[in-house]
Order: sequence, then structure tokens, then C-alpha cells
Amino acid sequence: MNTTITSRIIIASTGLLSLAGQINAKEQPNILWITCEDISPTIGCYGDQAAKTPVIDQLASEGVRYTHVFATAGVCAPSRSTIITGVYAPSLGTHHMRTGNDISGISKGIYPTETGIIDPEGNSVPKYSAVIPSEVRCFPELLRKAGYYCTNNAKTDYQFAAPISAWDENDSNAHWRNRPKDKPFFAVFNLNVSHESMIWKKKNDPLLINKNAPNIPPYFPENKVIRQDVARNYSNIAELDKQVGQILKQLKEDGLLEKTIIFFFSDHGGPLPRGKREIYDSGLRVPFIARFPHRFKAGTVSEELISFVDLAPSMLSLAGITPPDYMQGQAFLGVHKSDNARTEIFAARDRLDECYDMVRCVRTKDYMYVKNFYPEKPNYMDLKYRRQMDMMNELIRLHKSDSLNAVQEIWFHKTKSTEEFYKVKEDPHQVQNLITDSCNQLIVEDLRKKLTNWQQKINDQGFIPEGEMVLQMWPNLKQPQTLKPAIEKINNTFKISCPTQGASIVFQFSNSGASKPEWKHWHVYSEPITAKKGQYLHIIASRIGFKQSEEFVIKCE
Repeated sequence: MNTTITSRIIIASTGLLSLAGQINAKEQPNILWITCEDISPTIGCYGDQAAKTPVIDQLASEGVRYTHVFATAGVCAPSRSTIITGVYAPSLGTHHMRTGNDISGISKGIYPTETGIIDPEGNSVPKYSAVIPSEVRCFPELLRKAGYYCTNNAKTDYQFAAPISAWDENDSNAHWRNRPKDKPFFAVFNLNVSHESMIWKKKNDPLLINKNAPNIPPYFPENKVIRQDVARNYSNIAELDKQVGQILKQLKEDGLLEKTIIFFFSDHGGPLPRGKREIYDSGLRVPFIARFPHRFKAGTVSEELISFVDLAPSMLSLAGITPPDYMQGQAFLGVHKSDNARTEIFAARDRLDECYDMVRCVRTKDYMYVKNFYPEKPNYMDLKYRRQMDMMNELIRLHKSDSLNAVQEIWFHKTKSTEEFYKVKEDPHQVQNLITDSCNQLIVEDLRKKLTNWQQKINDQGFIPEGEMVLQMWPNLKQPQTLKPAIEKINNTFKISCPTQGASIVFQFSNSGASKPEWKHWHVYSEPITAKKGQYLHIIASRIGFKQSEEFVIKCE
């Protein structure tokens, strides 16, 4: 790729100029996602000096640091389903955390049926793979059709089994280094050292930061146990920084640093209580850094509002692909960058493990409006999983002993306001609910309408009891199966289709008809394919949420 072409791509990528037409395959940039779990912008380049993150800080100094990027849920699986599709989780039916097993790669979607979970209407809820609208695809499939080699290392957690069509590689060995020569890549590396569970799993490891350095937010008391877990979180982020450095080192070793657009971000906000699972900034706001080849726009800070629903259309736009109409986000980069800047973000909170709630929010740069559909429930959910954290148990102890101040006690109130309103610049932790202040009513009414309109526009399925929703997806609680593909042969050219609406088709060739003979990766079918005499053609069809079809094998005579 020559310097002139690279410069033109990068200019288009940042949305400063628009290139006419599609970018051809030779001009498609490599795209690398380094994603992590459960961190807020508590890193050095965002002004938190307690964090030891020299690698991430340097990445920000060489790229664009975004300050207003938000997840669509404060927990991983609903958030990740939006990231991979470009569609809000409540629109897909993937809004409850969690629906089923995180099955990666080639999956027949076999799930256990018993969970013991009962929805608010008394319906039993089994484990299930969400059946999403038939037109929706995992966006890497669209990149693959456009010539990209797509790898995911290694977490999916989409609320449905990752379809066989989504990735060229989807396991712990997935890497851009395995791609065919000169093929553009989209590579994802998911780092989990900062995950909530590492607060207790790594509790006895030496700290990599000064224990007394982190600031304690006002909704936590200063306490030895609490400070220890806060420090552990920062220490895990310091370890994360080193892992990011290892991936960037590989990119440099391969001579690809200046041929690749690099993104770093978390799947939602931080892992501590009153952070993860909430729809305040502590649960939604994430660090987000983009580094472009040749350090284009190095050191720039962008304050534009970005939602995770915008990621899929933006990656397609960078590759010169027009985002499909079903996507509910808008591109903030690339040749199809939206002409209109986003003015608000939306987020949702529903069932979290064994506990039910339904909360929706809209946030602008200045305000946040929250609607609680179960105001009789507290914000605090007594989740078994989170009880493994010393800090969580300490907060419960302090609450029961009346040792928390008024701000710290808010989270434990037995009920919550039907509506909440915050001025986020004056109240960055969202602890002062101003919903009853008459001077804010015009703003509240505007945000209330925006939220209602959004729910109607996306067909918010939060109003459907989960047990009923599962029966709509899985009639008689039996997972539907993708039908066998239909094949039309003309000489040695094969035209393939599938009678299951919304199914994707994958294929590969082998020199024997045995199941998994050489087991090369599957190719996404997009047009009739030609086989050589003596080869065997293997075909599978799969719709998201369905069991995939049986494998079909044809010998090419």
C-alpha cells in the first residue's frame, strides 16, 4: 500500500473528507480490536494518575482519545450482542443477562433446559440461544464477504452461539498471522485480566500500583477492605496494559503497525459494585482509543457521543462497505460516516443472572434521564456471583450496621424513584437525583419523549415476559434447526441456497468425503462456486439462534 493511498484512507476514516464510491480491496485497511473487560476510563491518559498504563497512554498519544463513548448495557453479554450486530439488545431479544452457554466456533447450539429462573409473570426460563431477526448478521460475516480475514481470540458471549459464518477463526489460537498472504484482516483480541472475577481470583497477588493512590468515589466509604479491592482493580488494569503491549509488539514485528487501524476499548464500565450492571456512567462509560496509520491526528481528543451500537456500521464504513439498513447505529468513521452527529445515547438493564429489573436511560452530554419500570425494586441486586468479592460483602455489612452515609446508602434503598434526572457535568457520579426540581421539567419532558420514541422505534422487547419471549423463539421449548441447504449444479459450478429465512451458508473443499477431512476454515458463500474434478464440497447452513444444518457433502465429478 503506497503512502498516497494510505493517506487518503486515513482521511476518509476520520470523516474529514469523503471518498467517492467504494474503496477497492487493495485499499482496505487492516483493523485490530484490542478489547478488555470491565473497565471505566480509570487509566492514565484519561487523567487517572493512580493507573500505571504507559502502553495505552502512548497509544492515545499516537491516536484519537474519545471521551464520550458508552456501552448500551452495563454488563457484558447484552453489550456484546449489540457490538457484534449493530442492533440494540432489547430489539434483538438479547437483553437479559445471560441467556445460555457461551458456545464459540462451530456449534450445534445444544443447551441445557433448567435454570430455576422464574420471570416476573411466573414463567420458567430455560437456558436458550436467542433467535434474533432473520436479516441480522454478525458484522464480521459482511467483512468476510468483502475479502477480509476475520479472527476472534477468543470470547464471544453474544447471547447466541457464534455462527459458523461469523469468523475465519474463533478460538484461543486465532490470529491475523494465519491469514492468506496480503489479505486484509479484522482481528479481535479479548483480554480478561481486568474482569470482575479477577478482583477475588487475584486477591493475593502482589499489587502493581500504590494501594493508597486511587481516589475512592463518593458512593464508597474509605475502608481497608474497600480500598484493597479498588487497588486490586487498578493493579489488574496495570497488568492489562502489559498485555496490550504484547499484541502491539507482534503488530510491529510483522511490519503492520502503519498498515492497521487499532482500537482499544472495554465492553462496559468498571467491575466494582455500583459500576458493572448499572446504567450510570460508572457502568456505561468506557475508554476508547483509535490509532490510525502514520499517527494521523495524533494526540487528538474527540468529545463526540458514540454508542456501542455505532461500532459495527463504523467498521463496515472503514472497509468501504455500506452498512445494512437493519443496523440501528450510525458510522462515526469511514466513507459512510453519518452527516449528523449523535446527540444522545440509550442504554438498558434487564435480568442480571437470577435477579430481574427493567431500566432504560437516555444520556446527552449534559443530562441523563432514567426510567425505572420496577420502582418497587432496589438498585442493588443481591447476586450470588458478585458476593464473591470482599468489597461487596463489606458494603452489605456496613449497610446493615447503618454505617454508610446518605450518598453511600442510596444504592441500598428498598425502592427507587420511577424517574431519575441528573446533570452529569455537575454530578459526574449521578448521585443527586433532580427529578422533582421544577426548573428541570422542560428538559425532563424532552428526554422522556426521546426515550419513549426510542423504545417504540427499536420495538423494545423488555415489555415481553422472558418466558413468553423464549416460547416465541423456541416453540414448545424446542430449538429450531436450520434446514438442509439446496444445491443446483451446472457442470462443476454450484449455486447454493437455504429454505430457512435468514440462514447464512459456508463451504469448504477437501480431497476426501470424510467428515472433517482436513478441516480448513469455512468460507462464507456469496455467489456460485466452481469445484475441481475429484474434490469434495462441504456445505453447512446456519441461522443465528437455530441449530446449524447437517453437513452436506458433494463429490465433484
